Amino acid sequence: MTLPRRQQNRLNRERAILDAALKVFAAQGYTGASMDAVAAEAGVTKPTLYSYFPSKESLFQAMMLGKRDAMLDVFEHPSQAGMVGDLLIFAWAYADTVMRPEMLSLARLIIGEVQRFPEIGRAYQASGPDHLLRGIMRYLDGQRHAGRLEFADTELAAQDLWGLILSAPRTQALYMPDAVPDRATLARYITNGLRVFLKAYSTAPGPDLTQLEALASAPSQQVTHDA
Repeated sequence: MTLPRRQQNRLNRERAILDAALKVFAAQGYTGASMDAVAAEAGVTKPTLYSYFPSKESLFQAMMLGKRDAMLDVFEHPSQAGMVGDLLIFAWAYADTVMRPEMLSLARLIIGEVQRFPEIGRAYQASGPDHLLRGIMRYLDGQRHAGRLEFADTELAAQDLWGLILSAPRTQALYMPDAVPDRATLARYITNGLRVFLKAYSTAPGPDLTQLEALASAPSQQVTHDA
C-alpha cells in the first residue's frame, strides 16, 4: 500500500534521523552525543528533531529498537522455507546488523561508559539485547508449540541460539577492530551454530540439518523471505 506523500516524507525523515543518531552515538558515545550533533548530521533543525524525539533518551531507545525490530522481521513474517529458513535469515540479519562498524563502535563505547554511568548500560540492555531476546523467545515458543522444537527453558534456548551463531566472532571484533571477520568466516560460524542448535533442540534433526546444509550451500549462503 502506497502511503500519502506527507506520511512517507515523515517516515523518510525519521529514518534519516535514526541513521544520523547511530553515527553520532557510535562516534561520541551516549554521554558525549548531543541533539545538536544529531540534528546537524541528519540535516534537520533542532526543533524538527525534537518534534520527532523529545529527548536524547527517547532517540537512543528508538534507534536501538528499530535495529532490533529489523532483525526480528522474519520471526514476525516467516519465510516459505519454514523454521530452518527463518533461523538462517535471522542469523544473517543479526550478523549484518551487530557486525556493522557503527554498531561495534557503539557497543565498545557503551562498555566504556557503564562503570561511571550504569544507567546507560541499563538503557542499552533494555532497548537492545533484552528486546531482541524477547522476540527470539516468542518465535521459539511458537515452534515448540508447533512440535518443531523441544526444550524446557525458552530463555536458555534463545540464549543458545544467538550465542552459538555469533558470540565468538563478535567478541573478537569488539576487542580487535582490525580483525573483523569476513563473510566466509561469518558463514562458517552461522552454519555451525545453527547445526549445533538444531541437533540440540529440533524434533526432526535429520531433515532439518539436511535443509540447513542445502540452504547454507546456496551461492549467496543466505535465504530470503521468498525462498
